[in-house]
Amino acid sequence: MKVARYLPFLQWLPEYNRSVCVSDALAAVIVTIMLIPQSLAYALLAGLPPQVGLYASILPLILYALFGTSRTLSVGPVAVIALMTAAALDGIAVPGSPEYLVGAILLAVMSGLILVVMGLLRLGFLANFLSHPVISGFITASGIVIAASQLKHILGVDADGHNLIELGRGLFGQRHAIHWPTVLMGVGTLAFLMLCRKRLKPLLKRFGAGDRLADIVSKSAPILAVMVTTLVTWGLGLAQQGVKVVGHVPAGLPDLSLPSMDPGLWRELFVGALLISIVGFVESVSVGQTLAAKRRQHIDPDQELIGLGMANLGAGASGGMPVTGGFSRSVVNFDAGAETPAAGAFTAVGIALATVTLTPAIAFLPKATLAAAIIVAVSTLIDLKALVRTWRYSAVDFVAMLATIVLTLTYSVEAGILAGVGLSVGLFMYRTSRPHSAVVGRVPGTEHFRNVQRHQVETHPRVAMLRVDESLYFANARFLEECVMDLVSRQPALQDVVLVCAAVNLIDASALESLEAINERLRDSGVRLHLTEVKGPVMDRLGKTDFLKDLSGRVFLSAYEAWEALTHETLVEAESKSVPLAVGP
Repeated sequence: MKVARYLPFLQWLPEYNRSVCVSDALAAVIVTIMLIPQSLAYALLAGLPPQVGLYASILPLILYALFGTSRTLSVGPVAVIALMTAAALDGIAVPGSPEYLVGAILLAVMSGLILVVMGLLRLGFLANFLSHPVISGFITASGIVIAASQLKHILGVDADGHNLIELGRGLFGQRHAIHWPTVLMGVGTLAFLMLCRKRLKPLLKRFGAGDRLADIVSKSAPILAVMVTTLVTWGLGLAQQGVKVVGHVPAGLPDLSLPSMDPGLWRELFVGALLISIVGFVESVSVGQTLAAKRRQHIDPDQELIGLGMANLGAGASGGMPVTGGFSRSVVNFDAGAETPAAGAFTAVGIALATVTLTPAIAFLPKATLAAAIIVAVSTLIDLKALVRTWRYSAVDFVAMLATIVLTLTYSVEAGILAGVGLSVGLFMYRTSRPHSAVVGRVPGTEHFRNVQRHQVETHPRVAMLRVDESLYFANARFLEECVMDLVSRQPALQDVVLVCAAVNLIDASALESLEAINERLRDSGVRLHLTEVKGPVMDRLGKTDFLKDLSGRVFLSAYEAWEALTHETLVEAESKSVPLAVGP
């Protein structure tokens, strides 16, 4: 069973049959048609020779089929990771140079090693430090930067830059060098692809095509654009008229090789490789879990780290670029009926055949066509409405999201995502350093307790029940002390303070010291401290200390039990009535 955990193909391979094989093969054909232009386009986006994208779509797919747990995830080059690859290599080497390729291969290897180590150590939870608003903001900003970076190919000019300001300045400076035949090719392809994305599926369904077939055909429109524009460019000799084409692509499969062992280059690329690893993992797992849920399947995030890590190691060993699971391809793979990861292996065979046989034709493929395909693909990543939704729900998350977008657009992808992560963690620390707490009272005639500021409840002048709605740790330990002592100072008749700990999942060493200090200060004031609704794991940890022995009060099972016991004790000592309090809606 332990071997099957690390080799997930052992779980589905014994049940593999002809029917499943046919489904996987059909899906592979469709995904191969889609992946060929994407692989070429994303390699060019990363500043790499086009064949690198094809190389990154062969061995990585086979390795993921062996080590990955998603049945339908399609691994390969994706737009965001291509952009991050280019950003990581910026300043290290000139795009297209041998040194640049060496750096890209090393990025894939380093990313693979990082992912595999994280998987073996079961560190998938670290991806949780990338909050959804940060990821959403980063992907939106990356989509804008990617689309802007492709305008130079649409316009037929030379303009470089890794943020919106640099790209805008470069494009403006080349406004007099616009190549109009290229513009016609690029804009025409862009209009065709946009039309197919929005109108082709409804049109096909109107003529009787099924929903699944219409969806697959509409998403395969880029391959038609590639074929037509390649034929037009070759037939009319547009390359000789200034239309930039992909050019010579070496035929044949890649050779296996080792990455650079230059320690200085490893150090320079480490941060970039780490970010590529985490962002790629988050994107891949999100897609994998979404598709798995539709079939009531399950993926293992820690094993996914290993699967993606092995895929990236395969990319590096075969001269490819960093890879991860792609959303659009995975959805097509799912809709086309893929049932096991073998569909990915079959796709790798298709890409390998294309690499061997189609490279002469690829030489005449206009770069404007690939740019149009990239712009249409990344347009789905841009979600500016998310800013409005986030602002309405949480101003704090909006700040992290906006900072991520602004820095990614104006500075770099690394700065954007690092700022987003830093703000997310910092704002989380700030929020939890001042946890929500409420004095609660008994809802008359029930065993339920609610906030005295929101409900009509029964309270007692000598008993205060304070509900703490957050785990207790070093960042909020002092705040709890202040909260309890403020409560005591406002109720001179108080004899008992009960901490309702239903929401407390952790009490660390700093919080334990604060609880000990609260206990002593209350004892000096003639007030007893009680706990209630303490969770088992928390109680186990407290049981290993002297805190429970020194506690001036008791530990109750429930808030109602504490209420009954303590109010009864005060009635025995001196007759007093419960005071109903109703404030606020």
